[in-house]
Parts: sequence; C-alpha cells; structure tokens
Amino acid sequence: MIPATRITPMLWFERDKERHRFYLLPGMGGSALRRKHRRFLYWSLAIGLLVSGIMTYLFFMLSKPR
Repeated sequence: MIPATRITPMLWFERDKERHRFYLLPGMGGSALRRKHRRFLYWSLAIGLLVSGIMTYLFFMLSKPR
C-alpha cells in the first residue's frame, strides 16, 4: 500500500474554483469581469447619491412652513 501524499478536499470545500471555469467570450471572467463589476458598482453609487439628493431636496421643500 502506498500512503496518500495529498488529501483531496471535499467537493464543497474546493479551493481553486477558477481552474475549473471556462468562458466563451471576452469579458466573462477574470480581470474583465472585475472591471465590469467595478464600473457597475460606481454607477450604482453615483445614481444612488443622485436620487438620495433629489429626495432630500424634495422632503426639505415639502417640510418648510409656508
């Protein structure tokens, strides 16, 4: 009998998931995907701040005594 030199991890605890992925088109993984997510995050934050500012202004104007 030969002792096992490497213990294979359980399937749900597998560490290197990137090795098993494949992508069909550019932008579907790796640095392009991270860039796409970062751009989406920045636009979401910008739009959220804009909508928040508009709502704050509207609530301020509605709460002013006439």
